Amino acid sequence: MCKSKFIASLGGLLLFSIFFTPSLLAQGDLLVTPRRVVFSGSQRVVELNLANTGQDTAQYNVSIIQYRMTEEGAFEEITEPDPGQFFADKNLRFFPRIVTLAPNEAQTVKMQVINQDRLAPGEYRSHVYFRAVPKETALGFENQNQDTTSLSVRLIPIFGITIPVIIQVGESDTEVSLSDLSVEAVNDTTNRLHMTFNRTGNMSVYGDLKVIHIAPDGSETNVGTVNGIAVYTPNALRKFRFDLDRTKNVNYKSGKIRITYSAQSDVAPKTFATAELNL
Repeated sequence: MCKSKFIASLGGLLLFSIFFTPSLLAQGDLLVTPRRVVFSGSQRVVELNLANTGQDTAQYNVSIIQYRMTEEGAFEEITEPDPGQFFADKNLRFFPRIVTLAPNEAQTVKMQVINQDRLAPGEYRSHVYFRAVPKETALGFENQNQDTTSLSVRLIPIFGITIPVIIQVGESDTEVSLSDLSVEAVNDTTNRLHMTFNRTGNMSVYGDLKVIHIAPDGSETNVGTVNGIAVYTPNALRKFRFDLDRTKNVNYKSGKIRITYSAQSDVAPKTFATAELNL
């Protein structure tokens, strides 16, 4: 009895979104900068730089995708905005929509905001999605030694990167506070800091977190830094946790912890919120 050959191609989608990242965003062999785009004031055009760091030519489709942020900071794809959330896609234009990059080649994608003067004050957010196009094997070039009597499944990983694009209209009245502070001893070597970001106002907040341990004698030790933490509209809170530096000679059972959440700026950082936890 002759068995027909069956090959299924399944696309495994690996979607990468940034919560806190270095200045360059990379996934697979694609490098994207900047890692986020904010249109405010009179700014109307931003150029995104895409670079292929791999050894093969790659093609990427550029599109818009919509997300909500959960209270734990994860992203969930949606098609309709949550109450108090506004999409930016209808006021965005971008070109090109398909990018082909040879090894070590770079190209820009131009993002433009339109009709911003018609928008009500507030914040509008969508995400730009760079999706790798998988290479398909041409017919007749399959492995001729493959067993044709068995079922085979070919998994093709599809890499993608998303970055937020935000339009801000009017003045921000956003405020942030930190609450629910605690330090959890996970094991003999790890101490995990828990906290909640509380956001009020009409716009998102984005900044860096710095944690200082203050010993009973007043000496201070930097025991943690996390860059690029966002709380997006319409979320009123975000629960956050991370492990404190265990390489420092610090007793996390005495003294206190001081947490500072600040805007990213090399000139004059703005402090969004500070809080202290007595240990």
